[in-house]
Amino acid sequence: MEGLRIETIGTALALLCALWLRPWRLLKGPLLTPALAALVLLPLLWLTPQFMPAGLRVQLSGASLLVLVLGWPLAVPLLAVVALLVWGLGTEGPQLALIQLWWLGVVPATLALVLGAALRRWLPANPFVYTLGRGFLGTAVSVFVAGALMRWLQPLGHDGSLVAVWLMAWGDAFLTGMVCAVFVAFVPQWLATWSDARYLRPPGADR
Repeated sequence: MEGLRIETIGTALALLCALWLRPWRLLKGPLLTPALAALVLLPLLWLTPQFMPAGLRVQLSGASLLVLVLGWPLAVPLLAVVALLVWGLGTEGPQLALIQLWWLGVVPATLALVLGAALRRWLPANPFVYTLGRGFLGTAVSVFVAGALMRWLQPLGHDGSLVAVWLMAWGDAFLTGMVCAVFVAFVPQWLATWSDARYLRPPGADR
């Protein structure tokens, strides 16, 4: 368990920080529906590698999308529940569930939060920046950096090359960008990080 110190401490700190913000209050509104959907779909996404042929690793994260939909404080505890479901339903032990929670969940989710804050600070507020910047490119960067760090710091994670990590990051980016664009167009109330007042302002309205 010595090799899991980073994952254990990091996950515990992230959970404490998220729960301190009392994110469950958001479930009283429209975010309850996508939160429940994530609890059904995300474990299947994380379980996929356990049921594929040996040597074929297809591992998507979904954490960046979860941050866009629920916000970081609610996404982190939900990711912990997802990891518990993966442990209970899968064929691997708790170590893999913890590794997935940290490297597939908390790390890319936190990176997506930081990149999103940077985009809000430095780029104009419009739907194109939100969907392309936060949904697509932000996801690709967050997932790739998390995967690269895992292969550098976690011996159990050295089961693929950085090329594979790069390709999977773009798979995550395509999925997140597509869902994000659909939600912006049809159900923006399912995006905790979206605001009509911010992103749909007429040009020059803030002058």
